[in-house]
Amino acid sequence: MHSTKLWGVAAITLTFGIQGSAADAQPTEAGNADVRTLVSRLDLEQYKATLEGLTQFGDRRQGTKRNRDAVDWIEARLKAVGCTTTERIDYIFDPPPREGRGRRDGELNPTGGTPTGGIIGRNGSGPGGSSIFGYRGPTGVNTDPMAQPDEALRELNMEPATNGPRQQVYCTKIGTTRPDEMYIIGAHMDGHGWGEAANDDGSGTALVMELARVFNAPDVQTERSIRFALWNNEETGLNGARAYVEQRQALQGKQDPAGSGRYPEPKWLGMIQHDMMLFDHGAPRADGTVSRDQRPEADVNIEFQSTSELMEEARDLAFFFKAANDMYATDYPATVGPHMTNTDSTPFMNLVPAISLRENERGAHVGAGWDPHWHQPTDVYTTFTDDDFRLGLNAGQTTLAAIAQLAGATVTK
Repeated sequence: MHSTKLWGVAAITLTFGIQGSAADAQPTEAGNADVRTLVSRLDLEQYKATLEGLTQFGDRRQGTKRNRDAVDWIEARLKAVGCTTTERIDYIFDPPPREGRGRRDGELNPTGGTPTGGIIGRNGSGPGGSSIFGYRGPTGVNTDPMAQPDEALRELNMEPATNGPRQQVYCTKIGTTRPDEMYIIGAHMDGHGWGEAANDDGSGTALVMELARVFNAPDVQTERSIRFALWNNEETGLNGARAYVEQRQALQGKQDPAGSGRYPEPKWLGMIQHDMMLFDHGAPRADGTVSRDQRPEADVNIEFQSTSELMEEARDLAFFFKAANDMYATDYPATVGPHMTNTDSTPFMNLVPAISLRENERGAHVGAGWDPHWHQPTDVYTTFTDDDFRLGLNAGQTTLAAIAQLAGATVTK
């Protein structure tokens, strides 16, 4: 367990959600006890079981029956753990054909099974060059079914995506005193690459589902509402999250029906995305390979976007999450970075303070080959070890502890 406290929770002044400072979210030792109780209810084996359950649907590629079956399964599981205020977003995904390229679902390597970026070298300068970023491994999307040696999984993933109607599911923990305000906790449930999309992004989806389980226990109340959203169509360009913003943004804070005290879309206070939570094995070697072991320096990356219109508020939110990690996470520390990109928090970032939690920085690390299973047939449950799963669990502890304070969670004694 690490015990470093670089940022005390009470030291950060927030301009969102909590009136005044973060100290208001954690005013007494009793509040600490409630947060610790909630964090203790996250369990490694239960997190693994939820993630393994998702893998029964293969890569859950959007526009397929396996994707629709996964949406049904997620909704049923959310209801089973008490998150009964469950709804779906309907939208249409029908992009025009891409001229000269075969794929229309966001895949980076449309013409063959070998990942793009096949030349191994130093970032920005090719083989033999020098760079402060070190070596770069190949990245891309596998589109070759024969690259998947498991025949049953290959058959499961065989149905191609087709354009048309899409759905995604969310559920809501309704606040007791401020039901008109909420935090959104998200992850994307779709994937591709002919594996099981276990890390990208089964790991984030299972995390959000486990947080929904903890917050919706019968003895837990929150002052503010919390929405648990499992986006679809992330891999095609964040289409599911964009559809949510387009459909729900204007509904914020409005009672329906008027005077009822019911708020179908509470005012957004913050959006927290979880995307690839397991694999922090370090930089590629000179030959492009990556260590099979989680590195001792592994951490949870908390990112905000420095170019967003709400940069300062998002930065404060990120450091609040880091403080929560310092105090409540059991194994891995957190770091904060300003390069949130390529995930479902992006459509929200100019509307509400938005951050993402990841295994590594999306651009500098994941995009440089630090995770060789990204969009590959090897992104399957059995690839990962308990050290990997524990990194995901610690990200869950971080989010749970932060949101418990920001939403005013209490546990009935």
